[in-house]
Amino acid sequence: QVQLVESGGGLVQPGGSLRLSCAFSGSFFSLNPMAWYRQVPDNQRELVATITYYGNADYPDSVKGRFTISRNNAINTVYLQMDSLQPEDTALYYCNADPETMEKYGMEYWGKGTLVTVSS
Repeated sequence: QVQLVESGGGLVQPGGSLRLSCAFSGSFFSLNPMAWYRQVPDNQRELVATITYYGNADYPDSVKGRFTISRNNAINTVYLQMDSLQPEDTALYYCNADPETMEKYGMEYWGKGTLVTVSS
């Protein structure tokens, strides 16, 4: 059985930082690349970071240099350190397998996400 539990969101001022955590269960997640996504109402879910099992990370230009993804395979947890947050980073943040893995295996399950609000 697979499960994703995101936490760590909250209200932060522009320029501030937050660290999100994602506890996952199931070998599907533990053995595959993982990712963080975000979504604002009426918009599609956006990929913000990916990480391989061995820790190789990649980011879109919109967050590169500000966000850092990491994972602890021993405790089945993925993190997203977010620095220099801006109002446009406000969204509901989710973790899951990376897009290629999700498509390959037809993964449709999502956790509840954690809300990040950047506002003064």
